Amino acid sequence: MGNLVVVGVDGSSSSLAAVEEAAREAKRRRAELRVVHAFNLPVRPMYAPPDPSPLRRLVAEAAQRARSLAPEVEVTEAVVSGDAVAVLEAESRAADLVVVGPRGSGGFIGMLLGSTAASLAAHSQCPVMVVREEPAGTGPILLAVDGSPVGENAVDFAFTEAGLRGAEIVAVHAWLPDYVPAGTGPESAERLLAQALAGRTERHPDVMVRHEVLSGETREVLIEASKTVRLMVLGARGRGGFAGLLLGSVSQALLNHAHCPVTVVRGKV
Repeated sequence: MGNLVVVGVDGSSSSLAAVEEAAREAKRRRAELRVVHAFNLPVRPMYAPPDPSPLRRLVAEAAQRARSLAPEVEVTEAVVSGDAVAVLEAESRAADLVVVGPRGSGGFIGMLLGSTAASLAAHSQCPVMVVREEPAGTGPILLAVDGSPVGENAVDFAFTEAGLRGAEIVAVHAWLPDYVPAGTGPESAERLLAQALAGRTERHPDVMVRHEVLSGETREVLIEASKTVRLMVLGARGRGGFAGLLLGSVSQALLNHAHCPVTVVRGKV
């Protein structure tokens, strides 16, 4: 069971939604919650250092919101100098989950999703949950399965999360019949799903699992499926080191367009 959830805040309504979900996650996991704001100091030395008081108030207000939702959770606060992605990547080394909003006021989650949330999902050492401002539904957890070794950690995370939430898992594999070898039918996709989930149902007997093989382009299929679920879980695909690591195109599309919170898993679970 995890013992630390980290949430990034910047004062926006997006990051407030992240704080609320992070508090619920910490409660489920019986974990500590750490509320973090990152800021960059001016590069030119002629500028006086910024007054940290407003930043501390921002973090304190976010922490108080978390305490009001989950009073049994221990909440700590931090204002850290540095690039947002680098700060949260460092935080992720000791965390079991990092939670952020998809966009913010320009300081933490600024511009569009691609700024901090997608970069963090590509670099984090633990799973990253990107929360929508709209309330999450009460449906199952959708687990996107592609059969790759990278996806193994995502499968483990989904089963653990389903157990914590008392939720069902819908394990989905999308395929395009026109682009598979001749003679390959949906039964091969069913085998892929069964192999990817092998052993998990025995370790998590209380978690109900449905298998679904859906025909269509992966991104479109999963975005449509996200309309009726409470959370989507998928693995990240990348290459290279820290500077060159890329988040997979499917993961990026879902972080931008899914209708529910999305957790990308590439690090430890």
